[in-house]
Amino acid sequence: MPTEFEPLRALAGGGLIGLAAVLLMLGFGRILGATGILAGFLTPASLQDWSWRAALLLGMASGPLAYAAVTGAMPTIAVPVGTPMLLAGGVLVGLGVTFGSGCTSGHGVCGLARLSPRSLAATLTFMATAGAAVYAVRHVFGG
Repeated sequence: MPTEFEPLRALAGGGLIGLAAVLLMLGFGRILGATGILAGFLTPASLQDWSWRAALLLGMASGPLAYAAVTGAMPTIAVPVGTPMLLAGGVLVGLGVTFGSGCTSGHGVCGLARLSPRSLAATLTFMATAGAAVYAVRHVFGG
């Protein structure tokens, strides 16, 4: 299973995520935690609360269109597993977000920037778990 790492695209994407986090904090005083934003979108406290969440989610979903506008082609996305595995992964991520009090964007991007000890512990756990999962898939299960 080859890994296609493109440092310039990764740097550009990370820079845009950081810029979005800073702008959301400056404009609304809110932390860019994607799952929290989605949860608040589904159960908003007010119309104003729903509006900024809807705009942010629309911006996230329109990423492939922006990519196509810049490169002239839609990004190629290959999902090497079936629907049952995607659903199981979604459930596991949802459980992790619930028990971890946030997701990678909330803890890893915003929490670390605020020097939050809880976010540091969560991010280290995310990274260790991801490393173990990649090792297991590539070297134990032979994927």
